[in-house]
Amino acid sequence: MNATIFENQKTQTKNKIHPQKFALWLACASMMMMFVGFTSAFVVRRAAGNWLEFDLPKLFFWNAGLIVLTSLILHGSKVAFRNSNFTLYKTLLTLGFISGIAFVLLQYEAWMQMMSDGIFIDGNPAGSFVYVISGLHAAHVLGGLVVLMAAMVHAFTLKNFVTKIRKHRLDLTVTYWHFVGILWIYLIFFLVLNS
Repeated sequence: MNATIFENQKTQTKNKIHPQKFALWLACASMMMMFVGFTSAFVVRRAAGNWLEFDLPKLFFWNAGLIVLTSLILHGSKVAFRNSNFTLYKTLLTLGFISGIAFVLLQYEAWMQMMSDGIFIDGNPAGSFVYVISGLHAAHVLGGLVVLMAAMVHAFTLKNFVTKIRKHRLDLTVTYWHFVGILWIYLIFFLVLNS
């Protein structure tokens, strides 16, 4: 009987989600709800009239490809770390960080392109929504870059050992980047379908 109780406890422990992972998923769900709220407000405000139709900057679409690539690179970094391929792990982590910075820079260029086309944040509500939605997403990417910077500090300062804690931290980092990638794809599809 004691062996059965021990096995049940062991199974329950394995099925529990780590509190930090649960907190990350909860935060991602909250962020998603915020963006769904903004996109819903976009639809409601568009129906009210006084809406300027314009083409999205092409850089938004390039950024969609770039953020998917960043997510794949970081996933590869996680796999390399788990397989103790530390050189590839560090290389891909650095490449993922650089491509994350490139995403933010391209986002800035897209906003500059919108301004040169006469679409300003304080102008027509259509432009305002695009600036706010894409700006909030860029802010989340910047937060991800801070986390990636911490991951790079760990990668380059800690000894080359795979530990449960390091796997967990890297898993959280990569999960967050997958989320911001999926979120940007959602936003691009939404803006294309509603333009």
